[in-house]
Amino acid sequence: MSTQEPPPARPSAGPDLSVPARRAGTAGAGRWRVLAVIAAGGALGATARYAASLAWPAAEGGFPWAVFAVNVTGCALIGVLMVLTAERGVVKHPLARPFLGVGVLGGFTTFSAYAGDVSRLLARQEAATAMAYAAATTVAALGAVWGAAVLTRALVDRRGRTS
Repeated sequence: MSTQEPPPARPSAGPDLSVPARRAGTAGAGRWRVLAVIAAGGALGATARYAASLAWPAAEGGFPWAVFAVNVTGCALIGVLMVLTAERGVVKHPLARPFLGVGVLGGFTTFSAYAGDVSRLLARQEAATAMAYAAATTVAALGAVWGAAVLTRALVDRRGRTS
């Protein structure tokens, strides 16, 4: 007989989606529905990102503000989404996270453009701009996820107390 202790309880009120068997609607024919909403969301998110890059093009050798803003905004929205779906269960539709998180926000945010921008800046000998961009994106994106999650928790919890 094993004397292993059970794993610690998760703080989240939602299902543990890291276990494939617990992902609602992803087995059998349901996986095609999930794939379809991810694809549709990805098309919307990527289109929005492309529109932002057209509206706010980066100057030659300048700071890529559009990609920076897209990634920070997308991270903030991911923080909101995770609180509303996984932590507080405000949004319960089984396709909300695949559509909004993986699809829309996955298509909207872009690590590849970020990495390409850093690489291009370095190739042009713009090391200071490249390093500032790399550091600022990381700090701002992580801060955006954290800040948006904290604010969303507070708003949801306050709404729950007043209802």
